[in-house]
Amino acid sequence: MNMKKKIMVVGCGRWGSFIAWYLDRVGHEVCLYGRKSSERMKQLLETRKNEYLSMPETVNLVTDYEQINEMDYVVVSVGAQSLQNVMTDLADCQIKEKTIILCMKGIEIGTGRRLSQITSDTLDYSNHVAVWLGPGHVQEFYRGVPNCMVIDSNDEAVKEEVVEQFSSNLIRFYYGTDLIGNEIGAAAKNVVGIAAGMLEGLDLSSLKGALMSRATNEISRLIVAMGGKPSTVYGLCHLGDYEATLFSPFSHNLAYGKSLVKKEDYGKLAEGYYTVKALRNLGKSYGVELPICQAVYNVIYENMDPDLALKSLFERSLKDEFLQQ
Repeated sequence: MNMKKKIMVVGCGRWGSFIAWYLDRVGHEVCLYGRKSSERMKQLLETRKNEYLSMPETVNLVTDYEQINEMDYVVVSVGAQSLQNVMTDLADCQIKEKTIILCMKGIEIGTGRRLSQITSDTLDYSNHVAVWLGPGHVQEFYRGVPNCMVIDSNDEAVKEEVVEQFSSNLIRFYYGTDLIGNEIGAAAKNVVGIAAGMLEGLDLSSLKGALMSRATNEISRLIVAMGGKPSTVYGLCHLGDYEATLFSPFSHNLAYGKSLVKKEDYGKLAEGYYTVKALRNLGKSYGVELPICQAVYNVIYENMDPDLALKSLFERSLKDEFLQQ
C-alpha cells in the first residue's frame, strides 16, 4: 500500500459497517456515516457494536457529510433503490475529484440503470467511479475467513489504485475487465439465490446444480445483449458468488426464497426481491428470454404457486435453454 487514504463509508448496515471495520484494519483513516434516524447508527454510537462486529475506536462515526470534501474515497453501501437519493445528497455537497466505490449489488427498477450509471449521471464529471463486488459474508470475514473479490471501473488507473490500496490477506482483489457484465452478474446472482431458497423450501435442493448451470447461461445472454462479455458471468461477480448466495446459511436471498415458499415472514432485506423486477424489464428491453428470473418474478409479484413455477421451469427442453436470443 502506498499511503493511508481518508475514506468515508456511507451506509451503516451489515455490509457498510464491515467495510469500515475492514478498511480501518487495512490501515486507512475511516469514518462511517449513518443517518441520525437510523436505529443501526444509534446502536453503533451507543455501544460501538452491532449484531455482526465491534467497531474499533479508530473509526469515526458521523451522522452528517461535513467531512466529505476532505475524503479521498467515498465507499457507498446502501440498498440499490436508495442509491439515487444518496447520490443527490452527495451532489449537493459539491464533491469533486473523489473516487466513489460502490460496494452493493442491484439495478434501479424504474430506469434499468446500473449503479455506476446512477453515480456518473448524478455527480460532477471530475469524480471517478468503481465497483467492489464478489463473494463473502460479514460473519466469515470478521472471524478471519479469507475470500476473493473484484474491483472494476472504466478508469484503469482508478481500478489499479483501489486494488492496491484495499488488498490484504483477508480479501484478495482481482481486476475486473467488464463493468457491464460485473454489475449485471452481481445483481442477478441474488435472484438466483432466491430461486435456490425456493428449491430448498420445497425439498428440491438436488436441483441446485441444474439451476446454476441454467442461470449462468441465462444471465450471460443478457450481459452480451447489453454490451458485456459472455465469460464475465463465470467470474467472481456471479458464478464465483454462488456458494455464498445459494448455499450459505448467511445468505439473505436464500433465506428469503425458502421463507417465501413456506409462507413464513422473513423480515429482512433481500436485494433480489427488487432486482428481479429490474432484470425482467431489462430482458424485455433487450429481447432476451430470462426464464429463471421470470419464474421468481411470478412467485413474488404474481403469487404463482412456487411448485408450479419451478416445475414449469425445469420441464423446459434443453433446446429452449440453449437458444440464443
